[in-house]
Amino acid sequence: MATRKKNAAKRIAIGEDMTIYNAAAQKQALIDALAAGQRLEIDLSAVGEIDTAGFQLLMLVKREARRLGKEAQIVAHSEAVREVIDFYNMAAEFGDPLLIPAHKA
Repeated sequence: MATRKKNAAKRIAIGEDMTIYNAAAQKQALIDALAAGQRLEIDLSAVGEIDTAGFQLLMLVKREARRLGKEAQIVAHSEAVREVIDFYNMAAEFGDPLLIPAHKA
């Protein structure tokens, strides 16, 4: 296993839906990943469904990162995630670029 530089980002990919049914396990995984370094990249490209519980997890991680002086960034948004962020009008608050794949444009 290659060692990472001290300020290299820890990356976590969520492969299942971000719903109330997965919230407890995902919360622990996200908090653990945030604790592992100064920067956390969250890949949500495989998330097919996200509900309010999943959205609250994203808000929690962002808020916790700011509180700890760390950075948490969503680096890949699925269509479902983009729709929820748009619905709650939180794109500016999150501060992550919302990239729309070319096949969706």
